[in-house]
Amino acid sequence: MSEEKTQNITDGRSFEERVFARFDALDARLDNFDSRLEAVEVRLDTVDTRLQALEHQAERRALETKPIWERALAEILELKESFADFDRKIDILTHDIVKVRADQVRVERRVDKLEPKPAQ
Repeated sequence: MSEEKTQNITDGRSFEERVFARFDALDARLDNFDSRLEAVEVRLDTVDTRLQALEHQAERRALETKPIWERALAEILELKESFADFDRKIDILTHDIVKVRADQVRVERRVDKLEPKPAQ
């Protein structure tokens, strides 16, 4: 340990008075802290109340819009089925057009064989 002496405090108050003064200061700080904490709790309760109101509003809106979304989903599924049917019809039409073009080329070749081409 060091040989240095503890400094004398020139406060003029006794040790007990200084300890009690520190306790009083500590109590004052704790009281201040308690009041600030109570203010935060009040504000937090206000925020909680507002949040619950917003959640309730969101739940109500969700229930109000649910039939709209269900109807929209049904219409989307109906459109999907219609497009599948339309796609099938386009495939058939494409097949028929290719067949008609093939028949046309065959007929043109036969006509070319039957009719001589004019000289140019």
